[in-house]
Amino acid sequence: MTDTMPDPALPAARSDGAVAPEAVGLTTGPDGQPRCFWGAGSADYMVYHDTEWGRPVRGDDALFERMTLEAFQSGLAWITILRKRQAFRAAFDGFSIAAVAAFTERDAERLMADAGIVRNRMKIDAALRNARVAAELDGGLAALLWSYAPSRRPRPASRDAVPARTSESTALAKDLKRRGFAFVGPTTAYALMQATGMVDDHIEGCCVPPAAT
Repeated sequence: MTDTMPDPALPAARSDGAVAPEAVGLTTGPDGQPRCFWGAGSADYMVYHDTEWGRPVRGDDALFERMTLEAFQSGLAWITILRKRQAFRAAFDGFSIAAVAAFTERDAERLMADAGIVRNRMKIDAALRNARVAAELDGGLAALLWSYAPSRRPRPASRDAVPARTSESTALAKDLKRRGFAFVGPTTAYALMQATGMVDDHIEGCCVPPAAT
């Protein structure tokens, strides 16, 4: 999870000498279950953490949605995007690549007037551009993105072990840029990998079980 999150001082150990869950980046949810440090900050975060984040996504339109939302999140807290997600879906025709690829300047102006979404012209233009590029891909968006998924590795042992970018996300971002995609740098590309299950960065001990691949 690469958006800006609260960063409280974490205790190194409990009084009995055992490592406290908080020390490795786990937090206890209202149901008493351990979750990744950001996963119980609100009801919206908890649902997203438990049911979506790190679960494999393979549909072209579904991946286009995640790519677009990750780009809109840049510079903002992810909770802002989660709370506007339904408005984004309505504004972008359910994130149909074909539909968004056909958007015109009038649509861009409509989006800039839509208070339900993040009204940033550069990000809106990038979303429309990315849809047009995705629509022309041989083999589709999912095949391209998943071709950069690394081999499965153990879950990170602590919050500090979760990277902000990797060699795979850097290579993916470079390829996307070469093809004409916008607003998908190495850090955003890695956040996309995390969100769509290309990597499993739930911290070891999190109550969410590993997804089937």
